Amino acid sequence: MSALLDGVYDGDATVADILSHGDFGLGTFNHLDGEMVILDGICYRLRADGTASRAAPTDRTPFAAVTRFHGDFEIRVDDRAGRAEVATAIDRQIQSPNLIYAIRITGRFAELHTRTVMAQKPPYPPLTAATEEQAETAFTDASGTVVGFRTPDFEQGISVAGYHLHFLDEDRTAGGHVLDFTLEAGTVAVSGASQLHLSLPTSGAFLGARLSGDDLSERIDKAEGPHGGDSAQR
Repeated sequence: MSALLDGVYDGDATVADILSHGDFGLGTFNHLDGEMVILDGICYRLRADGTASRAAPTDRTPFAAVTRFHGDFEIRVDDRAGRAEVATAIDRQIQSPNLIYAIRITGRFAELHTRTVMAQKPPYPPLTAATEEQAETAFTDASGTVVGFRTPDFEQGISVAGYHLHFLDEDRTAGGHVLDFTLEAGTVAVSGASQLHLSLPTSGAFLGARLSGDDLSERIDKAEGPHGGDSAQR
């Protein structure tokens, strides 16, 4: 994630590589050409016009997070709840804020606000500049699935600390990076993990990228949007 902040938008890992490690996750594609959602073992590319389509196995990514979703517990939501309320409900039931949790929210959303960054051309700007030209989409009365992770604070820069969420609609033809939502009714499924496999590039712009700094969290929050990495424990 910190490499994306520094404008490293090209990676060597393919969608086929990523899917060998799991059936659920999110990320982006080379050149920031679309948001990534992996659901039920299928990888989707969510483009800046709000549409979604199945990604090719040979498509490449500079950043992706994937796991095998098994489901440790579920929370049923029958009354309208906002993003912060859903996050608080999850935080109450997790075993520890120091573990990693995959989050799958399936249901009907009264409102859901997404963004997708436009594809970038070299020389690449930093992510905080690229997101200033992001395309935003507002969904109303939409059914679908929010896919994402709740990541510990100590992983900030490797991933996004707190909640990082993407949306794919029920028809799997539209979605984006979640900025905010109001869940009308649905189910929140949570899958915990205590192991992390991190694969790093060994060539290219990554080797010279700035991957740390006192302003790391500030830059990630700016790039992620108004609720970027929000977490009850932070």
